[in-house]
Amino acid sequence: MADKYNITLSELTELMENRAMDGKNRIEEKYGGISKIVDLLKSDATDGLDANNTADLENRVEAFGRNFIPPKPPKSFFVLMWEAAQDVTLIILVVAAVISIVLGLTVENDPETGWIEGAAILISVVLVIVVTAGNDWSKERQFRSLQNKLDDDATISVIRNSESVKIFTKDILVGDILQLGYGDILPADGIYLTGNDLSIDESTLTGETDHIKKSVEKDPMLLSGTSVMEGSCKMIVTAVGPNSQAGIIVQLIEGRDEDEDESDDDQKPGDEEEGRQMVNGTGKHKPVKPTNKKEKSVLQGKLTRLAIQIGYFGTVAAVLTILVLIIKFCVSKFMFGEHQCKLTAGEGNNATVEWVHSVHEEGHCNNTLLTDGGSVEWTIYKGWQSEYIKELLEFFIIGVTVLVVAVPEGLPLAVTISLAYSVRKMMRDNNLVRHLDACETMGNATAICSDKTGTLTTNRMSVVQSFFMGKLVKHVPSRDMLTPGVVDLFSNSVSVNSSYSSNVIKSEEPGQLPKHLGNKTECALLQFVGELGEDYEAIRKQNTEESFYKVYTFNSKRKCMATVLKTESGFRIFVKGAAEVVLGRCDHIIGEDGGSVALTAKTYDRLVEEIIESMANDALRTICVAYKDVTEEPDWDDEDGTLKNLTCISIVGIEDPVRPEVPDAIVSCQNAGVTIRMVTGDNLITARSIARKCGILTTEQDGGNILEGKTFHKLVHDDNGAFNQDKFDLVWPSLRVLARSSPSDKYVLVTGIINSKLSKNREVVAVTGDGTNDAPALKAADVGFAMGIAGTDVAKNASDIILTDDNFTSIVKACMWGRNVYDSISKFLQFQLTVNVVAVCLCFIGSCAHGASPLRAVPMLWVNLIMDTFASLALATEPPTADLLNRKPYGRTKPLISRTMLKNIIGHSVYQMVVMLVILFYGDTLFKLDKASYEDKDKPTVHGTILFNAFVWMQIFNEVNSRKCHGERNVIKGIFNNYIFVGVILGTSLAQVILIQFGGYAFSTTGLNWYQWLICVAIGAGELIWGQVVATVPKTIIPSGMRLGTQPFTQEEATQARMLWMRSLKRVQHQIRVANAFKRAGHERHRRLSLLAEASSNSFKSNPSDASPAHWWTKKSSESDIKLKGMKPASQPLLEEEDDTNV
Repeated sequence: MADKYNITLSELTELMENRAMDGKNRIEEKYGGISKIVDLLKSDATDGLDANNTADLENRVEAFGRNFIPPKPPKSFFVLMWEAAQDVTLIILVVAAVISIVLGLTVENDPETGWIEGAAILISVVLVIVVTAGNDWSKERQFRSLQNKLDDDATISVIRNSESVKIFTKDILVGDILQLGYGDILPADGIYLTGNDLSIDESTLTGETDHIKKSVEKDPMLLSGTSVMEGSCKMIVTAVGPNSQAGIIVQLIEGRDEDEDESDDDQKPGDEEEGRQMVNGTGKHKPVKPTNKKEKSVLQGKLTRLAIQIGYFGTVAAVLTILVLIIKFCVSKFMFGEHQCKLTAGEGNNATVEWVHSVHEEGHCNNTLLTDGGSVEWTIYKGWQSEYIKELLEFFIIGVTVLVVAVPEGLPLAVTISLAYSVRKMMRDNNLVRHLDACETMGNATAICSDKTGTLTTNRMSVVQSFFMGKLVKHVPSRDMLTPGVVDLFSNSVSVNSSYSSNVIKSEEPGQLPKHLGNKTECALLQFVGELGEDYEAIRKQNTEESFYKVYTFNSKRKCMATVLKTESGFRIFVKGAAEVVLGRCDHIIGEDGGSVALTAKTYDRLVEEIIESMANDALRTICVAYKDVTEEPDWDDEDGTLKNLTCISIVGIEDPVRPEVPDAIVSCQNAGVTIRMVTGDNLITARSIARKCGILTTEQDGGNILEGKTFHKLVHDDNGAFNQDKFDLVWPSLRVLARSSPSDKYVLVTGIINSKLSKNREVVAVTGDGTNDAPALKAADVGFAMGIAGTDVAKNASDIILTDDNFTSIVKACMWGRNVYDSISKFLQFQLTVNVVAVCLCFIGSCAHGASPLRAVPMLWVNLIMDTFASLALATEPPTADLLNRKPYGRTKPLISRTMLKNIIGHSVYQMVVMLVILFYGDTLFKLDKASYEDKDKPTVHGTILFNAFVWMQIFNEVNSRKCHGERNVIKGIFNNYIFVGVILGTSLAQVILIQFGGYAFSTTGLNWYQWLICVAIGAGELIWGQVVATVPKTIIPSGMRLGTQPFTQEEATQARMLWMRSLKRVQHQIRVANAFKRAGHERHRRLSLLAEASSNSFKSNPSDASPAHWWTKKSSESDIKLKGMKPASQPLLEEEDDTNV
């Protein structure tokens, strides 16, 4: 289809590879100018493409492609598994598994089962790889879904059928005429047609930070992914999608990744989407110098600190456990315990044996036993035996198990669930979360720096007061009040001297207000022109943008905008902007008769006091409209000289009403301990009036509570112009309103508050922004809110959260959701750490007392994996309540584990430990169990089942207690508002009943009777009663110095610590649990059967009535090595001595 056009795709691609003057020269030399390229593409610089000619649009798609870069195909699940397998920890575990298998087949007494533990480790590694790959696959899908949402919402202004319309960036075609303005990100390559004072940021492609001036004469080449920093223009699209310069780079990057098969260890899911964001106008591609958004999550920093502290606790417990077991082993084996014996029978072996034992220094002894003419020599070896390696390895595994139990492995899942749940719900509250950490960070916000227009106000502007010909009119003036010349002059000035993308669209439905497109202030002025009976569109058709001689676009420094038209007698300059700024440039004003009169100093002061300040006191934005005629062409670079000696046409007051819901929302924030500061470009009087209407300022507040940008700049900088934090700290605590501010003032305000150390818990700052120049402040803030309606693409790209309704109340909802996330994590931590403290202590005591944990591997798998997963789901999905806004924010340095939470953790741990130890050591007496039911360690016992069942029921009821973490007594309040929580409690309870009654050998459980069930559930329910006791104890009982989960690390240290700790221990945890499960289920069962078979076939026959069955199951592997030759004893003293020593 390329033959339908007189230029090919390859020619366009080659053309766009040229830069600056090279591009201009190429266009001139090969094609004869820009207008010729427009003709070759069969487009029209004024009317654009024909939107009704679907055949032409389809031909353009076929010839030049769509403006969409196909995303890099997602990695398959098997590729993600392979990448997960590259983890160093997993590689170490694989090596350990191979060593374990070799030891099992060579050193283990029973090679047939010795390999099971190593195989279990390998299986656990596979499980970890599968889970990790599944998580990565899920996260990538979620990221793509979010990115598609952003892509689908991206729009751009184009001219089709002579009208300016908004279309999705993905629908842009080669030949389209785009209208670009301040803050736009170019969604395609193109060539500059006409424009005004256009400056482009090309750093995303070239790395050059200086803004590039664009014009037909100097540099007409416009590239996708770059940003409009100043001015406006029209451009013709020459390349889209993968054929644009950005698209080519993206494909090169993806091709390089495939060729080199690079790892994604340092790449977040969806990094390959950056190119799509750039082309679709929703983000920036960063092929030259990527800029990583700093990690600034308050909660993540505290969780990292907490993980390190838990690691210390678990490591100490693990080391102590291993040391105790090794010391006990050495004492029993090398000093007083049983030893490997070699028995040599003498003559005569029918007599009763009497054992006499004497040990010599050399490590063996001779025992002479009188028999019927014979003797037996016993040699006892006290040296190292190869079988001891396996036992020492088991001690190490027990120690690692203690360490693993200490890790709150459900915590990452709880964080993920809580964030994912909150993000979905926040979408309904008009908060589009771009960075997950911003969700919980907002809950810790202590200060919000908010724009005025559109956030605190409705952004529905209208002219309600005007000053014409010496008269102040508080309604729309009739044409009879104004001369035709003044009406014509005002209408032409407003219509021409505004962005042509700003339009007022009449509503098709009667009684509905017209729709404002573009800059709201300009739309209010254009609507006012219509109310005066003039047609701004007709004026614009007479004065097209191509006819503009010079344009000074509006920026925060200039505070005004000017457009220059060529006239027969010279030039006419139209100017509009901030009233006091423009009026200060005037030396004449239109008088009562419609003629120009001199503007004296006295008249100027009267206008400022009676007109501008009067309008400002009514919370109106004041705009001055002026003009100037010159006969000779001035020096356009001398802006100050050009834009002076103006003639004031009118001063208008534009109303932007405060949103009715904003005052209540601000009161809620103030009650929540969040300070609201308004940052606006309006003058001091208007800003003060709006702030009082919103409730940011009270009638009594003034003075240091409100400053102008210039004054603020002087107060916080030293004589050399350098920012001074100490001087800033004297200003910001009382500052509430910053008027006539620039984006740099906002940036200084945000960064200064964040870096200030005046506050005890450090400040967490959120900021709103809609303009391109707001991007630095949005990036610097802890949470940056961009306006979804009025915000530029650059601002949205720099933000953490996009407000889809531009409403301040949505920020308050984000704060509430953030606090809910923080509290949800705190609730889960309170529950999880109680479980872990009890499990660690029980594992340590049980291992030291009996050589193994009282809680078997498979039951612990249930408690730590299944139950923790359900608990994180239940506690992380609690809906927010209004009560969350009735407390102060935590701030940046306050401990994650408060003293109240620590009191609850210790209190409930004490209750559970007392119960568990009583059952462990006295359960056989309390429940009237036979002793064998406890000491039988290889088959399920009633004693062990009761121990496990009571432990689980205490956790189930403590989960209810954990719904409150601030000392509340009513833990049942609102429980039925969370159906997930109720479902988890009922589901866990039902699963526990099934597991106990029908779990059998696989879960090391046996069925209980009704009495035993009643006791276990009653013990669990006692947690609710005990919770009331704990709530009565004042939190001051906990020393204030006990701080768990603060944030003393730098971001880099926190990231490294979290990676090394959480990732590694998760791997080890899965390995230990699965290995123990397999070991219990297979290895020990096989060994028990081997012992039983060998014992029954041994020539040594015992009398069953003389020995307890417990002695058989507590034997070590040394029993199977005893060889009796030619002797048949009448009793079994050796086994009894051996068992007693072991106990």
